[in-house]
Amino acid sequence: MLGRIISGGQTGADQAALDVAIEMGISHGGWIPRGRKTEKGRLPDRYHMQETNAIDYTQRTELNIMDSDGTLLFSHGRLKGGSALTRRLAGLHKKPCLHLDLNEISEYKAVEIIKSWIDARDIKVLNVAGPRESENPQIYDAVRNILKSVLYPPPEYITRQFPRTVQDAVDRLIDLMPVKERSAIARMEEAELIIHRPSLGRYIQEKFGLGSGNEALMSSCRYESHKYHMDREEAVAVILRALLRKLRKTHALRVVK
Repeated sequence: MLGRIISGGQTGADQAALDVAIEMGISHGGWIPRGRKTEKGRLPDRYHMQETNAIDYTQRTELNIMDSDGTLLFSHGRLKGGSALTRRLAGLHKKPCLHLDLNEISEYKAVEIIKSWIDARDIKVLNVAGPRESENPQIYDAVRNILKSVLYPPPEYITRQFPRTVQDAVDRLIDLMPVKERSAIARMEEAELIIHRPSLGRYIQEKFGLGSGNEALMSSCRYESHKYHMDREEAVAVILRALLRKLRKTHALRVVK
C-alpha cells in the first residue's frame, strides 16, 4: 500500500502531488533546492521538504528518484526540460518510471494504469514529477484529480468496478457465462450449485468487491434475504440463489446442441 508521496516542490505537478498527500493524510516530503526554491519564490513551510545544498534543480530531481520506489511522470504532450531529465535519470539509476501523456489517455484510464503499476511494482514511496505551472497551467488540476482517484476512488469509479445490487451481480455473471454453462446451472439444485461451483463463489467475492468494501452490494444482499447481519459467504449464497432462480426461468428448458 502506498505510504508516502514525494516531489521536488515545484509549482504544477509537484505541488499537486504534495497537496493531495496532505489532504488525504498521507506522509509527504521530498528534496527541494536550497532556499526552498520554486518559480514563484520560496515554498511555504507547510510542505515538509528537505533542502539540497545546491540551488539548481538537477540534484533534487536525482535524489527524489533515488529515495522513492518509483517515479510517476505526467505531461500533456512530449517530455521536455526537467521532465525529460527525470526520465533519463530514472533510467540511469534503473528505477521504475511511468510516464503518462494526458493528451493521449483519459484521466479515468490514467487512474487504472497507475493503480496497476503501483500494485505490480509494490510502490510504497511514490515520486511525482511533471511540468511546472508556467509551462502547463492545466497540469495541477489534472494531477490532483488523478491522484485523488488513485488514493480514494470516488463513488462513480467504484460503480464502474463493482455491481451494487444482487440483480446487477446476477446479470454480470450471466453475461460472462457460455450458454452451455447457463443451462447446466439452471438444472442444478441449490446445494449442488454451491458444491460444484466453488470457483464461482470465489469469483463473486474477489471481483464484485465483497471482500474490499462494496457495502452497497452487501446491503442489497441483506435486503434480499431479510437478514440484518450477514458475512461474505452468506452474501455469496444470496447471489447464487438469485442466479439460480433467474437461469431456471430463462435457460432450464433450452435444448443445447
